[in-house]
Amino acid sequence: MKIHDISLPIHPAMLVWPGDCQPRFPRTGDLAAGDEATVTAITFSAHTGTHVDAPNHFIAGAPGVDSLDLSVLIGPAVVVDTGDAGAISARVLAALDIPHGSTRVIFRTANTRTDALRKAFREDYVGLTPDGAQWLLDRGVRLIGVDYLSVGSTRENVATHNLLLGAGVILLETLDLAALRPGPYQLIALPLKLVGLDGAPTRALLIEPD
Repeated sequence: MKIHDISLPIHPAMLVWPGDCQPRFPRTGDLAAGDEATVTAITFSAHTGTHVDAPNHFIAGAPGVDSLDLSVLIGPAVVVDTGDAGAISARVLAALDIPHGSTRVIFRTANTRTDALRKAFREDYVGLTPDGAQWLLDRGVRLIGVDYLSVGSTRENVATHNLLLGAGVILLETLDLAALRPGPYQLIALPLKLVGLDGAPTRALLIEPD
């Protein structure tokens, strides 16, 4: 059994969404300073690194991340490569080999090939368009994973989020897919149980089939 950790390491210099705080880890206790134990505080956005979006991230009054259905976050998933496409549109999706009945789809895009997660933020990242989101909804997809900070393309980010989160789709963002090939896997992606929050950092794993 080969396990791929597709979570991005969290550290103070990592890429974050513009306006979000950089991660900070101040120590409130330190063995090196003579304290009886080392204890570290954590300060960062709920959408730092690999994370899951909750419905209330974009929809007022909707449930928080602690209410998500864990059965959707564990199970068969397919990794699909979108090649050089500049966006994940309905036209692009129709041309991809997405197995019928797939409920968890993870997109490996040009973001991965350009190592975009380890560079400065770029407005032209590859994201999902609203018509692409509707295409996936029409086919019963319940979880979408992407290899950049947000599922939606820059100009249509809000519309894409509203459409997907409003339909109860779970969004798994900021995935490190550099070592992944297209194909079937088993996904395990468990967000922190942060009560009522709009998202949570997530340790995400893909397991190759035997």
